[in-house]
Amino acid sequence: MSKEEIIIMSEVKQPASALSSPRFCNMGTFMRMDKVDSAKGLDFAIAGAPFDTASSFRSGSRFGPNAIRNISAMMKPNNVLMQVNIMDGLQGGDIGDFPVIPGYIHPTYKAIEEGVKGIIDEDAVPIVLGGDHSITLAELRAVAKKHGPVALVHFDSHSDLCDEVFGEKYNHGTPFRRALEEGLIDPSHSIQIGMRGSLYDPDEHKMAAELGMLLIPGHKVREMGSKKLLETALERVGDKPCFLTFDIDFVDPAYAPGTGTPEVGGFTSWESLEMVRGLKDLNFIGMDLVEVLPAYDHGEITAYLGANIVFEFLSILATKKK
Repeated sequence: MSKEEIIIMSEVKQPASALSSPRFCNMGTFMRMDKVDSAKGLDFAIAGAPFDTASSFRSGSRFGPNAIRNISAMMKPNNVLMQVNIMDGLQGGDIGDFPVIPGYIHPTYKAIEEGVKGIIDEDAVPIVLGGDHSITLAELRAVAKKHGPVALVHFDSHSDLCDEVFGEKYNHGTPFRRALEEGLIDPSHSIQIGMRGSLYDPDEHKMAAELGMLLIPGHKVREMGSKKLLETALERVGDKPCFLTFDIDFVDPAYAPGTGTPEVGGFTSWESLEMVRGLKDLNFIGMDLVEVLPAYDHGEITAYLGANIVFEFLSILATKKK
């Protein structure tokens, strides 16, 4: 390790404590972590992708990254259930937002892909705050260039496997169809969890199997229970490099009202955290948290849940490093 890298790593420290600095004194970073200019010498980097013009119903998730960062000031670095302090063993920080272009998805994809590539090239784990779910395609493009086709663990109330929405190939309902076509994910090791709600095509969930994916709809998750679900996910993914994508509308709108396409009959905040935590043995190389829409969020509960899901993922990384 070079002297320069040692200096950079030594500058990363624990987030400010509320015992010495009030939580509302937040400079706009996740958990009040250090603002970093690059991922050099880091284990992970938080980034924002505030793009929402690929949304099909409510827009406004472009404000999701800031909302998540603001309320994340409430969080402390110790995960009691996992017995780990995320910043004791990990070096990380908030790299800011990628320079998205509102209304223009392909230039935005290029900006996100380049931003994620800059993190991955430093052997750091990218953690991206969305934005609508279209952004995941750009992230997977960057990830696949280094790791090849990755396993996808996808929590959502929608499969996002549509071929077209409004006659268009690129939006938040199509990212995983495009990712499969581009060879970015390995369907035989991928799993989609929690899909539910009314559909135009009654066979939409069967489409996943035809594409080689394993889709477990919400009612089947209930029948299986979380223990069996996690066993299935761990067996499916194995030791394959794995990308976690979590759409906040996986959660029931009673617990996460601030989202663009809510679906009733979802999961509680506790169940959601428990499921993510239960994936601790997977070989994660990246994640995103998408579709937080602050304008419909009451008391910031959706943004806070999103921040806590990211915290559980960081706790997984810290446990592995420990």
